[in-house]
Amino acid sequence: MSLIFYTNPVSHAQLPMSGGPIPMSRGRMVLWMLEETGAPYETVIVEYGPAMKVADYLAINPMGKIPAIVHEGVAITEAAAIITYLADRFPASGLAPPPGDPRRGAFYRWMFFGAGPLEAGIINTVMRMELPPGGDGLAGYGSFPHLQDVLETQLGRAPYILGEAFSAADLYLASQLGFAMMMQSVSPRPGFSDYVKRIRARPAALRAREIDERLAAERG
Repeated sequence: MSLIFYTNPVSHAQLPMSGGPIPMSRGRMVLWMLEETGAPYETVIVEYGPAMKVADYLAINPMGKIPAIVHEGVAITEAAAIITYLADRFPASGLAPPPGDPRRGAFYRWMFFGAGPLEAGIINTVMRMELPPGGDGLAGYGSFPHLQDVLETQLGRAPYILGEAFSAADLYLASQLGFAMMMQSVSPRPGFSDYVKRIRARPAALRAREIDERLAAERG
């Protein structure tokens, strides 16, 4: 198998503001992306904890984090990078505008808006980390409420972040927003809730959820 997916089925952890155990694996969004591409892949389960720090896995991801993929001998880590890579390597799936398409710049913009300022703002809020006075100039997300306004405005312009067609950027943004609303670090604005619900209803998303939950159940 030329594409190997390293993940761990949904585990649960108690975090500030969660109100209870919550699913914590970024592997699910990559699993969803793999299902969207239709490409054959092999799943390798890496247990949370010491197994993520053994030499064999650190050779793939020196950060000792999940998820990762190895495709044709090349290791790719970081969920947004994996998703972007898969969109480019499997262009028949139509998950990213091709090079030269005017929408390509917007695809990069919103994908890394999600991977950069949006994720940083979400995690800082979840962990109750407050910026010092004047810190919004240094933080990539600036004012987190303003960031949410910007994203809500963009999502209100069309069915998808790039316009009329679904892309991998929607998959990533919907995953981040769904987690953020579950953690109460982003308010469930109608524009966010409707968007996440619609994107997560895609057949590939439902398949990925079923696969992930089955793997988790098999491992107890």
